[in-house]
Amino acid sequence: MAFENVKKIAEADFPTRWGAFRILGFEGTLAEPRAIREQPAPAGAQPASQVESLVALVMGDIHSAPPVVRIHSQCLTGDVFGSLRCDCRPQLELAMRRIAKEGAGILLYEKQEGRGIGLMAKLRAYELQDQGLDTVEANVELGYAADCREYELPAEVLKLLGISQVRLITNNPEKVAALESAGIAVVERVSSEVEPQESFERYLRTKYEKMGHIQDSAPDSTPDSAQDSVSGPAQGSEPDPASNLAPDSLTRK
Repeated sequence: MAFENVKKIAEADFPTRWGAFRILGFEGTLAEPRAIREQPAPAGAQPASQVESLVALVMGDIHSAPPVVRIHSQCLTGDVFGSLRCDCRPQLELAMRRIAKEGAGILLYEKQEGRGIGLMAKLRAYELQDQGLDTVEANVELGYAADCREYELPAEVLKLLGISQVRLITNNPEKVAALESAGIAVVERVSSEVEPQESFERYLRTKYEKMGHIQDSAPDSTPDSAQDSVSGPAQGSEPDPASNLAPDSLTRK
C-alpha cells in the first residue's frame, strides 16, 4: 500500500552503550487505512491507522559503501521487559553490536508490535499459546494473518536517507523481497540468528517451518558465540538454496 508522503519529524544526538548514534523520527501517511484483520474486529481491537511511524538510529558514514541495516519490529515484551518467549531482544542487541563493530549502519525500528497486530492482541495471542497454540495458530485464531507487517515505510525512509543498497541483517526472506521490490538492492544478507533458548525454541521452530525464515545453523545445534556477536553461518554450513542470499556472500544487482 502506497504512502501519500513520508516526512522526518525530528532528529537528535543519541548516545547509547553501543556508541553514538543520531536518532531520527519519521511518519508516513497512507492513502487509506491499512486493514490488518481478515475478519471483523472484536470490541477493543486496534483500529486501522493512516499514519505509521518509525525511528531510525544512524551511526557513522552510511554513504561511502552499502551500510549494514536492521529492520526491527517493536517488541515491548522482549526489547523492554526482556521476555524469553521470543528472540527479539537478542536480535536487537546483535544488530546494535554489529553496527557499532563496523562503525556505521542503520537500525530502523518500526512500530509493528506482535508482527503488526498490536500489543493487546499480542497478549491475547500469548494466552492462546499458553493453551497450546503456536505463534502462527494464535494469530489466525484471533482473526489475523500469521504476519501482518509491511515494509514499505522502511524502504521509503532508506530512500530519504539517500540509501540505494544495503547489507540487511535478517533471516526473513520477506524483508529482503520487500526492499528489493521497492528499489533498494540487498547486496548481502547478514544472519540475525542468535543463540537459542529453551523458552523460545518452539517459537523459532515455528518461524522456520511455517513462516519461511532461514535457519543458518544446523538444526538442533547451538550457534557459535561469535555468530551472536557478528554474523554468518557456522563454518562449513550450506546456504539456503532458495534464498540465493547466503550470509556474508555478496549478491550484486
